[in-house]
Amino acid sequence: MTAKRQSIYLKGRESMLIILMGSLGDLVRAFCLPGLIKREHPGVHISWLVEPRWQDLVAHHQQIDAMLVFNRPRGLRALPALRRMLRKRPFDITLDLQRHFKSGLFSLLSGSPRRLGFHPRNAKEFNWVFNSTHIPYFDEDNAKLAHYLQFAAALGIDTTGPLDFGLGAIVGPSSAEKARPDLPCPYVAVVMGSSWVTKNWHEEGYRQLVAHILKHLPLGIALVGDNSQMPLARRICAEIDTDRLVDLTGRTSLTELTAILGRAMAGIGPDSGPGHLAAALGTPYVALFGPTPPGRVVPYGCEHLAVVTDTECAACYRKQCPLPECTCMRAITPDMVIDKLEKALDGRPASAACPN
Repeated sequence: MTAKRQSIYLKGRESMLIILMGSLGDLVRAFCLPGLIKREHPGVHISWLVEPRWQDLVAHHQQIDAMLVFNRPRGLRALPALRRMLRKRPFDITLDLQRHFKSGLFSLLSGSPRRLGFHPRNAKEFNWVFNSTHIPYFDEDNAKLAHYLQFAAALGIDTTGPLDFGLGAIVGPSSAEKARPDLPCPYVAVVMGSSWVTKNWHEEGYRQLVAHILKHLPLGIALVGDNSQMPLARRICAEIDTDRLVDLTGRTSLTELTAILGRAMAGIGPDSGPGHLAAALGTPYVALFGPTPPGRVVPYGCEHLAVVTDTECAACYRKQCPLPECTCMRAITPDMVIDKLEKALDGRPASAACPN
């Protein structure tokens, strides 16, 4: 297998399609690319192909000009409509950021003469055969965000300096309060759970963390997460009855969650999409790592806040643990998390969360 490598220099008026429909964390990390492209080539028209579950977030991105939605729940029946949608606008270049068969096929269907994808050794499911050129091979022990930046580098774009993830419009001065008027302020957002069971922290850890924050810090707490985390959040709130603790699990839209994370003093929780969302909004996030390696997936700018244990089985990448309980996550103590939280809050004014 031979990768076709060459730089694709932009002239500044191209029509570009970006394909990324996967996890929330991947989507948010790649959100830095439109800003980098527009910084040097503001005339480039950027469209983004996404699935329905993330379309509200893409719609709010300040540097994305158009959104195309693949109706994934319809499966193969959605392909004819997608093909018609892609052919309505001729694309000069397509960036395939997902590296699976499906995204490669969609890259080909875009009709773009220049289709930039992952190196064959980094791609999966023969994705690389659909793309005309490829970024260089990238060691996957390195950060996934840095991997996405290789696409900008292949376009001849400077990737140095702070990154803009394009979501600032969601986090206005009173956005979180409008989303949830019952929020205590200032507050810490505690993310309950992840899409992997093995990433989830233990209940006693959450309970002790919440109790410590309420007792020792002048902060409220917003518990956030999907419907699966509601029983755990309700048990904690039933034991600690105070208006400084608000249970929002299963009660926020994606844009509301974004606003809440963006106005928080800090975020805490497992390696998860909301963690990357918080970091992209400038909120320091204390990420708890067990089955995934922090070097690969730590949230942007929060490397110093990662909580990692030295268990032999850590970074196993398993979604189901063969042990009776996830030893790597069980080894994370509340004290370890509190220590990182104090670092996250150091020098951060309460006005960051509470506008006048």
